[in-house]
Amino acid sequence: METFTVAATFPQIKGQPHPAANKMEDMSGAVQKRKKFVVLGSAGQLGRDLCPRLPGEVVALTRADFDLTQREPPGEMLAKLAPVVVINCAAYNYVDRAESEPAAAFEVNAWAVKRLAVLCRDLGCTLVHFSTDYVFGLDAGRREPYGEADPPGPLSVYGLSKLSGEFMVRTHCPRNFVIRTCGLYGASGNGGKGGNFVETMLRLAREGKPLRVVADQVCTPSYTVHVAEAVVKLIQTDHFGMYHLTNAGSCSWHEFAQKIFALAGTNANLTTIRSAEYGSAARRPSFSVLANARYEALGFAKLPVWQDAVETYLRNRDKPR
Repeated sequence: METFTVAATFPQIKGQPHPAANKMEDMSGAVQKRKKFVVLGSAGQLGRDLCPRLPGEVVALTRADFDLTQREPPGEMLAKLAPVVVINCAAYNYVDRAESEPAAAFEVNAWAVKRLAVLCRDLGCTLVHFSTDYVFGLDAGRREPYGEADPPGPLSVYGLSKLSGEFMVRTHCPRNFVIRTCGLYGASGNGGKGGNFVETMLRLAREGKPLRVVADQVCTPSYTVHVAEAVVKLIQTDHFGMYHLTNAGSCSWHEFAQKIFALAGTNANLTTIRSAEYGSAARRPSFSVLANARYEALGFAKLPVWQDAVETYLRNRDKPR
């Protein structure tokens, strides 16, 4: 468990103070002093980029500190910490493996989330929970970005387990932000899955291995720093509910790989492949681009386009954090 404090700041929107700033100033000093965030899954890519940006005291918990899969979650610990906001970055994200072990996927992504949502409700906390573009995909002909109100239709066990988790949060914890995002990559990598997509592509290219990357899956790979910055702005409001947060624009995974190699100045033996040829256990959406409509309707600026995002990532990936 790691605890640290970040000076409270209120992001500006197009040169104007964030509307939450005035509201927070009106709150009592006692509430301000106890402003505390508990971040679950803090060792992952998104968690590591969220923690240093949150405005207040942050308690960063790993699975060793707080295991969501316990039938009786460590509610006493959470009660003693007395957070105002709990941010759940923990998840089962082995998309293909979930097809053969659905119980494990649902235990982490749905049933444990239900227990956490009930606990946060009982403690009066706001719960921030992350979901995925993989809750979509059943509409094979879709070519317009999905809005928050569009009906979901997952193709995989993983997508269904994440969709179930969304319902658990929205049903059991009134003060909730459910945030769908897509294709995350960050400087911390993704140790549980062996590295994020960017690092995997660069490593395989350095090894001289031929790369076959799907060209018929279109989404928006998103930089965790940009997503984290948007999350911090959003959760300082009281506009609870479902949100999409990704970088802007869209590309296939093959186009993303091409851009990575061009920006890195790396030669790669890169060819296209169709999803059907790849042979994955789980089906992926052919189109799962998300529209950040509700976030932008609050007056927040668009997130950077995906091309600028990966360029920023590559420029900063080796800098001290």
